[in-house]
Amino acid sequence: MASISFTQPQFLWAFVSLPILVAVHYLTFNYAKSRAFEFSNFQALVRVSKGFKVQKNILLLVIRIITLISIILAISGMTFWYKGEGSDFDFILAIDASSSMLTEDYEPNRLESAKETALFFIDNVPAETKIGVLSFAGTSFIKQNLIDDRFLIKQAIKGMEAEQVGGTDLGDAIVTGTNMLFNSDKGRAVVLLTDGRSNVGIFLDDALEYVKKSHVLVHAVGVGTEEGGFIQNVTAALKLDEESLKKISSETGGLYFIAENKEKLKEAFDQISRSTAKLVSINLSVILLLVALGLSLLDWSLINTSFKRIP
Repeated sequence: MASISFTQPQFLWAFVSLPILVAVHYLTFNYAKSRAFEFSNFQALVRVSKGFKVQKNILLLVIRIITLISIILAISGMTFWYKGEGSDFDFILAIDASSSMLTEDYEPNRLESAKETALFFIDNVPAETKIGVLSFAGTSFIKQNLIDDRFLIKQAIKGMEAEQVGGTDLGDAIVTGTNMLFNSDKGRAVVLLTDGRSNVGIFLDDALEYVKKSHVLVHAVGVGTEEGGFIQNVTAALKLDEESLKKISSETGGLYFIAENKEKLKEAFDQISRSTAKLVSINLSVILLLVALGLSLLDWSLINTSFKRIP
């Protein structure tokens, strides 16, 4: 996946100056032409310049438009993002702690299995990796901000229990996880462990737009069996909502896993810990300024050499 972002998008308003540039260009060109017609031997001048003036006019205009566009994009902080390879990551573990995660299609239930395999994940990532932890239900709860202290991270996970706030808000979970990674200068990824049944809070499409603009990967791990399971006072089987999780992972460039048992859950975490796919950025400002400088020199050279003789 590839995309373009701007660190200073307010300067994009400068594009309204393009019509002004075109108008000024033609006004100055016509003024220069009228001055040239004051020369003697008018018929000879017209005969020589008839085809040349059009070519000259358009070429200079194109050069100046590209120069201005390059300058505007440069000061707007144009940045190119693409999915590349890397080994340094920081992670947020976003663990669903809603009542549906108490379903017993895992032993003893989905939540405890998710916590157990999250601890396995922590033991299998490099020591310098920073990890944050949040749980979520109808809203999100930050259990541990981004840190590399393994003891504190594990304590945050071990102490996690089902939240009393009703519902499941996947949108808020990935937005909160993204915000927790704000100060990270490494590859950034949220690992979402959930049964994927979002029914309250932020619309998923709105949350995904925010995450994509922040250039954070979301690895979605579906916790639940195909048959589903039951919790107290609920007669219908609670099954995994794969469609939402596939959408989250595909749109953010992350991986998707369906973990039908603890072993599959561990395999998913193992693949995430070994994944080298990350979002890489290239700031194009310097390149664009060099392009603008080169075109400005070309413009100056043309109007002071070959284009100077005939307007």
